[in-house]
Amino acid sequence: MANVRRGLSYQKRVADINRIYDAHVKDGLPNREIWRRYVYPLYGISERTFYNLLKAISNPKNEMPEDTQLLIQFEWP
Repeated sequence: MANVRRGLSYQKRVADINRIYDAHVKDGLPNREIWRRYVYPLYGISERTFYNLLKAISNPKNEMPEDTQLLIQFEWP
């Protein structure tokens, strides 16, 4: 696969979805419920994309630079 450069919106979406996941996995909810209740209504992504975004956080190229994090607000209900 070619070297794919991801934009800030992708990196923000990865970070947001992982924050939502981390907040609700502690309650003992299954992944499918977290996706159905909290992620799908906000982002409208498929369950498969949800799993891909959870996996994407471990890739260092998807980390946002510190100077950019100050510019983007991470607010979700």
